Amino acid sequence: MLMGIVEHEMQLNPLSGYLFVFINSGRMRLKILFWDKDGLVVVCKRLEKGTFRRPIGERNGSKIQISQEDLYMILRGIDFENTKKRKRYLSNNFVN
Repeated sequence: MLMGIVEHEMQLNPLSGYLFVFINSGRMRLKILFWDKDGLVVVCKRLEKGTFRRPIGERNGSKIQISQEDLYMILRGIDFENTKKRKRYLSNNFVN
């Protein structure tokens, strides 16, 4: 079913290597679908108390792209909307 949502509703390839995160309407269950080179993996987390925070971002239909850090914060219950990220310098020219 999740694979069908990714393929038909999101029009993406579930074998692409991306993580596809689904949060139910009650926000107490989260599922992650991903391809690990020889099969699809589904990870499910159900909260006993509280809810998952959905990211607010630029929506493209039913899709929102989030970073690894945002996913970590969602899974850990950190309110990333009120967290301030400090500026960092990133360079593509690394010296070995």
